[in-house]
Amino acid sequence: EDMGQLALLYLFLKAYVLVSIPVDKYENRRHVHVFPRLKGARGKYSVAKIWLESHGQKQVEIYESSLSSKENDLLLRIIDDNWEYINEQMTKSFNGEKTHPKEIKLK
Repeated sequence: EDMGQLALLYLFLKAYVLVSIPVDKYENRRHVHVFPRLKGARGKYSVAKIWLESHGQKQVEIYESSLSSKENDLLLRIIDDNWEYINEQMTKSFNGEKTHPKEIKLK
């Protein structure tokens, strides 16, 4: 699979990976899929889909998620705090350029 890995998120001692899927650039809104990180590899199934914008304006919101409300709130905060970086990497991914994963630790 050709997916652009954007960032690693450490939430409640669990690890998640934000992923942009190149064909998603044809959808109306930019978004990331959230996959669990299992034993050093990305899980097979997405546990959440997060919208990043609406009509070109920043709007971080959950489209779908199987995570707890506490995890969702934390995930939204982390994505909001790193929104510019995530969008920059997503643009690179959609343009076929190399992306640079970033480890994000809770403050």
